Amino acid sequence: MAHDDEAFGPARYALWVRAFLGAEPDLRELYEWGWDEFTTIEAELVAEARALGGTVPEVRDRLDRPGAPGVVHGRDAFGAWLQELLEATTERLHGTHFDIPAPLRRIESRITGSGGTAYIGPSRDLTRPGRVSWLLPEGREHFPTWWAYSTAYHEGVPGHHLHLGSEACRGGPGQRLNLLGGLSGAQEGWALYAERFMDELGLYEQPGARLGHLFMQLLRAARVVLDIGLHLRLPMPSGGGAPWTPDAALDLLRDRCHQGPYAPLELARYLGRPGQALTYKVGERVWRDGRAAFPGDRRAFHNRALELGSLGLDQLRSALAAYPASSAGSSSGSATQAE
Repeated sequence: MAHDDEAFGPARYALWVRAFLGAEPDLRELYEWGWDEFTTIEAELVAEARALGGTVPEVRDRLDRPGAPGVVHGRDAFGAWLQELLEATTERLHGTHFDIPAPLRRIESRITGSGGTAYIGPSRDLTRPGRVSWLLPEGREHFPTWWAYSTAYHEGVPGHHLHLGSEACRGGPGQRLNLLGGLSGAQEGWALYAERFMDELGLYEQPGARLGHLFMQLLRAARVVLDIGLHLRLPMPSGGGAPWTPDAALDLLRDRCHQGPYAPLELARYLGRPGQALTYKVGERVWRDGRAAFPGDRRAFHNRALELGSLGLDQLRSALAAYPASSAGSSSGSATQAE
């Protein structure tokens, strides 16, 4: 029987959260943490736009104009840009911050006019490399790239391609689990960790690329607040005690997350798949906390992380904490200098 109320309520919502995260977090603590993340990132976004010479909407509009730096003409040109970025990123990271297996040093881009932007893992025998399938709408001639770096790092290198691709290299049940949908908290969390790691390395180099990264970070923080807030009917942080409603969520997505016509699609996602929207920021939090407590350098942490595969977040947290200090740094190479 269908329910008129969009909110799932605490009991049903907790089941969905556990399915997506592989954990049973304190949802009210996550809600408050998500709002802190949102306001911090929002301030950083405004500051980044100001450094580029305007407000967020002004800078975004300027970067989107045909002829602006980083705007490519034609679908083939965008595909070539994406392929070059994926290959160049692999070369920059291998041997410094990651030890990338040979089969994963090959990656392909595919431009599509339907479906969505997504990562497709390599074939089981590794003869077909992993692919980043990228949706470009038909009927357009000019494509800005400033906003696309973060997504390319998320879907490709060092995001899903290294995480899910490493499981394909090992074979076994992990790869089959991913074909069935995997454990989203570890997977999406790693990919979001990868986006932020590239910011740590200063690799949002094109004008506006870091603005695009912060757009994506802001949206993922908003998802934590809205997904929990809507389904648990929690009071809005600045709403005078009034609970979240779909209309209020749409206002936040449009006015402060800059989602424009995509805002209703985002809202439908939260209401239709409760808990899934948490996987990005909550999973990233586990990976970042794990690295902060890790006894070795970043290269050793990444090699360990990619050995673990897709675990539930409670298992992942325990596995990272259990890594013996005596084993850390064994593959540090030049990464110690990079710290």
